[in-house]
Amino acid sequence: MATVDEIAPDIYRLSTSVPPTVVPGGFTFNQFLVVDEQPLLFHTGMRSLFPDVREAVARVIDPAQLRWVAFSHIEADECGALNDWLAVAPQAQALCSRVAVMTSGDMADRPPRALGDGEELALGPRKRLRWLDAPHLPHNWECGYLFEAATETLLAGDLFTHGGADLPALTESEVLGPAEAARRAMPSSVALDPGAPRILAKLAATEPRTLALMHGSSFQGDGGKLLRALADALGG
Repeated sequence: MATVDEIAPDIYRLSTSVPPTVVPGGFTFNQFLVVDEQPLLFHTGMRSLFPDVREAVARVIDPAQLRWVAFSHIEADECGALNDWLAVAPQAQALCSRVAVMTSGDMADRPPRALGDGEELALGPRKRLRWLDAPHLPHNWECGYLFEAATETLLAGDLFTHGGADLPALTESEVLGPAEAARRAMPSSVALDPGAPRILAKLAATEPRTLALMHGSSFQGDGGKLLRALADALGG
């Protein structure tokens, strides 16, 4: 059963742990629910996880109320259950980068909404999200992230991916060390694109106080400093 934790005001982490018997060391798949007049889900989870994640959403809002189903890039854990969510939420629309719509928009049962780099979307009076293009960071041309200004939360997708099961939802401990250990164990998982330092500088400029991470514990603290440290690590 997925756990539900509020990691910032009206931003919920929905997490499913995979035990070490399935993935060595254990692993987590996290989605993030941003609640306002137009609720948004960031990452859908794989299709096999859909019943579990739907039940987790239902502990916060009626899943039929979802207005946006967003994702960072095209991958099963990012958007595998997209059409399942569109089926249970009649007003919902996929939300992703312009490149994702151009290359893969046909995969959605309803036309998706594209956001350009720096474009903002208001979910209501409390939550305003800004899309940040991040091609090939850590992978896929269409990759990007969402920054929520009121809570200074960066929905950071696969950045800082680290292993472990039953991890705390939120940590103030640095996550770069575990993430770098995971990257060294799977060196092809991160695309060391020449544009990575520039993109990380753009993300760091938002000065996030919370990094909502798709795999592992989310981080609370000086997110800008951590993103700059990641740029240094990738440069090395």
